[in-house]
Amino acid sequence: MPSVVFVSPSGARQELVFDRPTSAMQVARSHGVAGIEAECGGALSCGTCHVYVDEADTGRLAVASEQESDMLDLVAAERKATSRLCCQIELSDQLDGLVLHVPETQF
Repeated sequence: MPSVVFVSPSGARQELVFDRPTSAMQVARSHGVAGIEAECGGALSCGTCHVYVDEADTGRLAVASEQESDMLDLVAAERKATSRLCCQIELSDQLDGLVLHVPETQF
């Protein structure tokens, strides 16, 4: 089964498996990943599911939409070149092993 890895600000890793196409935010919420607040439930209207894509994985994702990019301008933690909203990362077999780093804060 494919998996996604969430890395906490302290460096603790959680490898989570998923069995169907889903968003990284949905996997994080269903497994209680600390730091993924996702207040809007994936509606692309809050920015509280901000993550940093691991440098090794940045080329595996589609480019962020203009709406996602605009929302990333409003996140609480520093916006970096690898910043994404995990509600917009659609997981699939092709993204098996994707590593996402959770920022220090979402507020």
